[in-house]
Amino acid sequence: MIEHMETIDEFLAHRTADVERAVREAAATEIMPRFRQLAAHEVDQKSGPHDLVTDADRKAEEYLTGVLGKLLPGSVVVGEEAVHADPATYEALQGDAPVWIVDPVDGTRQFVHGDPGFCTLVALARHGVVLASWTYAPVRDQLAVAVRGRGARLDGERLLAGAPAPGRDLEVATSHPDYTTDDQKRALLGLRTKGVRPRPCGSAGLEYLAVARGELDGVAFSWEAAWDHAAGLLLVEEAGGAHLTLAGEPFRITGGNTLPFTAARDEATARRVLDLLAGDA
Repeated sequence: MIEHMETIDEFLAHRTADVERAVREAAATEIMPRFRQLAAHEVDQKSGPHDLVTDADRKAEEYLTGVLGKLLPGSVVVGEEAVHADPATYEALQGDAPVWIVDPVDGTRQFVHGDPGFCTLVALARHGVVLASWTYAPVRDQLAVAVRGRGARLDGERLLAGAPAPGRDLEVATSHPDYTTDDQKRALLGLRTKGVRPRPCGSAGLEYLAVARGELDGVAFSWEAAWDHAAGLLLVEEAGGAHLTLAGEPFRITGGNTLPFTAARDEATARRVLDLLAGDA
């Protein structure tokens, strides 16, 4: 078991390239050979017809689970497919060990339909704090990396989210209404107002990357799964952005958040979106 945060800092100072390599290899070995090549028996439903899993998801998560655990002895892995098989696995986010949070194919629906808008997400957290993240879009061959306190980069170039231009409509990606409660639907309807252009989100990881790049002003999401949000939230933070829940608090990957929540290019934009979600504007 790793006992000191300095040990993790040392790992992040010297071993992030090893994680990058693992993410790229998982995509090259298990995901891309199946892109636009999936057979019917390689696609299954989980909770419903819009919640899909493929052999690429399972195999890529198995690959990353094996490699990441060896890279950082004493760490554990919380992966989307492992939690689906055994929900108790999610409880590791509350423990003392460093946790790798893995979404092997974020945007599985897009992947199944041959759409390139998917990515692989990996984050490293401890005690509920995300310390580093990797967002890899294999079709684009784009890799974004964020390390807490050290900034965010896309293919080696520093990411700065900036601020929306004054007077321009805000572009905000939102949860699809099919996946929201009645209260959350009402909150999200607050974004249908003058000066805001909401649209349904695609891959959460790629939407967060768009915010970090300053190409999208914000997101408004209504679900908590850590594998969808951990990597992107740190990416946005380290690019200068902010995130807030409906309670006015930063989003917690350990859960218990008041939903929906927003992540945006800067704090002023996050607060503007939050006010609209709360019906205060």
